[in-house]
Amino acid sequence: MNPRVEYKLTDADLKELLEASRPTPVMSIGGNTFSSPQENANRAWAKLGERLRFDPMSVRPIQGKGNKFFTAIPNETKEQKEERLKFESEQNKKEKIETLKKEIKDKEEELKELTNG
Repeated sequence: MNPRVEYKLTDADLKELLEASRPTPVMSIGGNTFSSPQENANRAWAKLGERLRFDPMSVRPIQGKGNKFFTAIPNETKEQKEERLKFESEQNKKEKIETLKKEIKDKEEELKELTNG
């Protein structure tokens, strides 16, 4: 299973991503429509992911570290991806169970106070 890895963009990489994300006028010439900023940004991330060997669809910013830092999941085999998704699903389920147990305990205490008060 591949854990998330922190990456730092170079100045050139950041510039390329920002330029790719800029709004561009949409026009059609000879039946060809130019790409949207989102499509351009997606292509730029895909290119960067290919070069640095990470899944561009897994990119997440790191809060508080500036726009050069992000995490992503390194490229993984189909089996590694299935294992990671299964693990993440199990972790999410465990967290949800703990949250619900706490909420139930809190509500039971609230109910006890109301019925005894």
